[in-house]
Amino acid sequence: MKKVAFKTLGCRLNLFETDALAAEFARRNYEVVEFGQPADVVVINTCTVTNQSDHKSRQVINKAARLNGEALTVVTGCMATHYKEKLQQDTKIDYVVDNEHKTSVVSVVDAHFRGETVNPDIFEKNLFDFEPAKETFHTRSFIKIQDGCNNFCTFCIVPKVRGRAVSRPAEDIFDNIRKVIDFGFKEIVLTGVNLGRYRYNQYDFERLVEAILEIPGDFRVRISSIEPDGYTESFFRLFSNPKLTPHMHICLQSGSEDILLKMRRMYTVREFEEVAARLRGDYPGFNLTTDIIVGFPGETEEDFQKTLEVAVRIGFGHIHTFKYSVREGTRAARMPDQIPEKVKTVRSEAVRKLADEMKLAYRKSFIGKTQTVLVETFDRKGFAKGYGEHYIPVLIERKGLEKNKFYEVSIKNIIPGKEPVLTGDLISAAK
Repeated sequence: MKKVAFKTLGCRLNLFETDALAAEFARRNYEVVEFGQPADVVVINTCTVTNQSDHKSRQVINKAARLNGEALTVVTGCMATHYKEKLQQDTKIDYVVDNEHKTSVVSVVDAHFRGETVNPDIFEKNLFDFEPAKETFHTRSFIKIQDGCNNFCTFCIVPKVRGRAVSRPAEDIFDNIRKVIDFGFKEIVLTGVNLGRYRYNQYDFERLVEAILEIPGDFRVRISSIEPDGYTESFFRLFSNPKLTPHMHICLQSGSEDILLKMRRMYTVREFEEVAARLRGDYPGFNLTTDIIVGFPGETEEDFQKTLEVAVRIGFGHIHTFKYSVREGTRAARMPDQIPEKVKTVRSEAVRKLADEMKLAYRKSFIGKTQTVLVETFDRKGFAKGYGEHYIPVLIERKGLEKNKFYEVSIKNIIPGKEPVLTGDLISAAK
């Protein structure tokens, strides 16, 4: 039995695709091992959204060569699409498989071990032909519903490496979800590049989520990163369904109207704040998290201060902060008034400091309340750890609990730190 190891960088879409590939390797009698352990095959699923992403992907490729020099190395994902020809010249890499051919990774490896010389590009292009994964690297099951984007924000390389927006057939999605529920998964995470743009026959994103919530079973649904446009106000009514978790990661990027226009974002700051107010008004305690880019070309100190002010007004539960990164082939790369790296660093640190303060305040607000926690891991004492429905980490101070099971927990305290963790007492196993 040959051994295969995986390393995934970047978004939840990559996580879904890695899970599916690992499951397919297992079905073909490969043993899936941890990255870093001896392996016959190493599959690296890369990201290229920023220069830092490129750097991390190269580091992983080099590390794989050091740890498993004789292993067959397959590099796939967005960096493999963006820098395909350059990576094909790297002697540490045996096969470079772009996103359009990612479903062929297992077939490429099988053919190689049969002694065939294979060009991954000969396989059929297919963005959705991934079998549901029974055993994954996560307690949650990621479900790919969409790929690609048509927005063409001026800073973003994603449309170039993921292509134009395309939606997965709705019945395939429903079938995928039914299967993973039968496998025993309790949490479904909907993933894609631009979820709100989902369209397939009579289904838009709202109707799709509504239909998913109607699928029988003991599970809950979480929506991964989403843009602030592409869904109607009536979408928010769906959060009254207990299966849909009260958390959305909606990408703000900037609190300056001028910068949003330069970014070619499809919304205004006022519209974003109206969405936040609607969610918090209808569902108190709703966890709204976001992405913010600092140092976009032309961003003045006044523009940056507006971003901080908007963040304070909204009170995000968490902020992912990115320093603007020049991406060749994007309009922003050709814009004047590029911001010095030192200024970007100062601004990103300011956002991170504010984000840490808001995260701690938000999580403290749950002390004295309850959370339905899905157990994922256990600490050294045997206490269970997992996430509540608001996507906040909770430590249940009780031994003997089961992994992948819901428990009602009374929150009593918080452990501060870079990632503040709530602590609580077990009330009961959720019905």
